[in-house]
Amino acid sequence: MFRRTAESVSPKHPDKLCDRISDAVLDAYFKEDPNARVAVETCGGHGVVFVTGEVTSTAKDVDIPAIVKRIAGDNLEIHTKIVKQSPEIAQGVDTGGAGDQGIMIGYATDETPEMLPREVVLARRLNQYIYDKYPYDGKTQVTIAPDDSIDSIVASFQNVPLAELEKTVREFIEKNNLTGKLELHINPAGDWNQGGFDADTGLTGRKLIVDNYGPRIAIGGGCFSGKDPSKVDRSAAYMARRIAVDYLRKRKAHDVLVRLAYAIGYAEPLEKTVIIDGKPEEIEGYDLTPNGIIKYLDLKRPIYEKTAEYGHFGEGFDWDK
Repeated sequence: MFRRTAESVSPKHPDKLCDRISDAVLDAYFKEDPNARVAVETCGGHGVVFVTGEVTSTAKDVDIPAIVKRIAGDNLEIHTKIVKQSPEIAQGVDTGGAGDQGIMIGYATDETPEMLPREVVLARRLNQYIYDKYPYDGKTQVTIAPDDSIDSIVASFQNVPLAELEKTVREFIEKNNLTGKLELHINPAGDWNQGGFDADTGLTGRKLIVDNYGPRIAIGGGCFSGKDPSKVDRSAAYMARRIAVDYLRKRKAHDVLVRLAYAIGYAEPLEKTVIIDGKPEEIEGYDLTPNGIIKYLDLKRPIYEKTAEYGHFGEGFDWDK
């Protein structure tokens, strides 16, 4: 086994601020209209936030600037440009077809209770542990050695002096009984106080590997945040995770990878493969049409802002169970 590294970013990281805004906008539409069609992107940085996309909905009371301010702060210049969904896209989705083409990946492993790679879980849990004490912009990274011990840990957090941050990291190490070389890189570029949109730009969908399963597992490439579940980028990725979890349990496997592929406007998947401990077979027993997935996972609900914080898998969502 080789070294394995994964990172996590805090909810105040500029890219995560954009993911959270996009999903909060989606939730706001779903609170009024469960049949809303939403595809919203957010770009922010240096005092300016731009929210744009396509929405077709009966909802009347969605206050996008208020959502932006709640998540990212008051001192922002906010621009919005929302138009209706393209009629050419709508005609394919209205008949039950996929909202776009794409490949969706699901994964589950018995390495951790979360059924995620261990390096992903450790990087995320460390990030959450620090963020609970210091809710600012930050990043963590964990490298696991070939013998499964911890090789190195990186933690960079805004507004936390090096000594204080190192103490918090060591608390996490002790609480989780981590052993190994444990080379620590704490605020390695120096302490910093300017973060979030004050320091950098953010964009919806720019932390795809963090949102998925870490760099060990390939992804299909589609972003989740800001998209209603008629977009299979999101709904089929969630279903692929659910299938991977189901197969992991019923086959008592170590490692399950699921591949689904769709064509825009076409309901049935073009590929439905499950690879169980390296052996591929065709998936059976699931309705994998977009409408079937939406119904099975009950996805027309305002549940999405939480998914944008740390990752869409391994956090106790319905598709993890």
